[in-house]
Amino acid sequence: MQLIRTLVSEHKRGTPVGITSVCSAHPLVIEATFAHALRNETPLVLIEATSNQVNQDGGYTGMVPADFRAFVEGIADRVGFPRARLVLGGDHLGPNAWTSLPAEAAMAKAEVMIADYVRAGFAKIHLDCSMSCADDPTPLPERTIAERAARLCRVAEDAFTGDPTDAPVYVIGTEVPVPGGAAEDLETLAVTTPDAALATLDMHRSLFAEMGLADAWQRVIATVVQPGVEFDHMKVVDYQPAAAIALSDAIVPVDHIVFEAHSTDYQTAGALAALVRDHFAILKVGPGVTFALREALWALDAIEQETVAPDKRANLRATAIARMKAEPNNWRKYYHDAGHALDLQLQYSLSDRIRYYWPDAEIADAQARLFANLREAVPPLPLLSQYMPVAYAAVRAGTATRDPKDLIVAQIGATLDAYHGACNPNA
Repeated sequence: MQLIRTLVSEHKRGTPVGITSVCSAHPLVIEATFAHALRNETPLVLIEATSNQVNQDGGYTGMVPADFRAFVEGIADRVGFPRARLVLGGDHLGPNAWTSLPAEAAMAKAEVMIADYVRAGFAKIHLDCSMSCADDPTPLPERTIAERAARLCRVAEDAFTGDPTDAPVYVIGTEVPVPGGAAEDLETLAVTTPDAALATLDMHRSLFAEMGLADAWQRVIATVVQPGVEFDHMKVVDYQPAAAIALSDAIVPVDHIVFEAHSTDYQTAGALAALVRDHFAILKVGPGVTFALREALWALDAIEQETVAPDKRANLRATAIARMKAEPNNWRKYYHDAGHALDLQLQYSLSDRIRYYWPDAEIADAQARLFANLREAVPPLPLLSQYMPVAYAAVRAGTATRDPKDLIVAQIGATLDAYHGACNPNA
C-alpha cells in the first residue's frame, strides 16, 4: 500500500511524521475519526479491525472482513471522506481467537482469516503469532512465532491478486502488549532491548527468505516492541524517552522499517509526540477512543437526568450496567471486585470492557431513546459546560451542533487531537 509506505519512507528520511491507527468497530468512533481527518486535512486515515472483532466466524461484532470494509466505507461515504485516503488494517491477525484449539487447528483457522482479510482489501496486516495455543509451551519459542508469521505471510501473498503496487504491507514483532490493556496492576515495564528487537527482525528476515518471501519482506513496514507504555484498569504507565534511547537508535539503520507502538491509549500529547520522534511512527489507539465515547454518553445521560421527565428518560447508564452484570462473559476474567467497586470498574476501567456491550439490543435501544430525548429537549449551554466542556467549546466555536451525535464526535475528536499533533508536528 503506497500511502503507508510513502509515509514510512518520509519518516526514515528524517522527518518526524507518523500515523494514528484507530482500532475500533464502533460507528460513532469511526465517524469521529473521519470528521477529525476532514477538519484537519489529514491525508490518510488508518482504521484497523482486530482478529477478535472481525474474522470468518464473525468475531464479537458479527462481521466478516468484507462486512467490516463495507461498514467503514459506508460511513466514509456518508460523511464525505474520500475512500482513496482510507487504509484498512488487520490487527493481531493470527491464532489469537482460537488459542483453546491445538496449534495446527488454530493456525488453519488463522490462515482462512488472513486470506479473507487480504481478499477484502485490507492493506496493512499485523502478523501476530505470539500467543500459545492449547498444545503449545508457554511462553512460545520466538522461532516458532516467526515461523508461524512467515506461514501466514505466505497465505496473504497467495491471496492477493491485485495491482502489485497495492500489495499488502506487514507488521511483525513478538513483544506484543495484550490487546485492550493489561489485566494486572502495573507500575513499570521493561523496555525491549535493542538486541532483542534486532534479533526478531533478523529471524523473520531469514525465515521469509527461506519461504520465498523476499519481496514481501520489502513490504514489512514495522515491528512491534515494548517502548515502556501500557495501562491497566486505573493507571497509565507513561512513556519515558530516556529509557528507550538505545531501542530508538537501534531501528535507525534498518531499511524501510519503523516501530509500531501498541497500548498508547491515555498517553499525554507530549509522550505521543516523543514516541513518534523516537521512531514509534505508528501509534495504535483503541480503548482510548471508546473511553471518550463512554464519557460522552454518560455526560448525555446526566444531562437527561436534569432535563427530561422521569417517565420519559432512557436511563442509558443504568441499562448498560444492568446488562453488563447480566452478561458478564466479556469482563469476568478482568474485573474481580464486588459491589460498588465492581460498578466503578465496569464503568470507568481504562481497559473499557464496556465497549463490547454497545451493540446489545437493550443498550442500543436506550441510546436511541436518549438521543431522541435530547433532540426534543436540546441541552442548554450551561449544562453542556457543566458536563461536556470539550463539546461545549466546540459548540461555541461553531464546529459542532448540540445534536447528541455531534457532541459525542467532538468528545472523541479531542482524544484524536493529541495523536494528530504527534503524527503531524509541522501541521
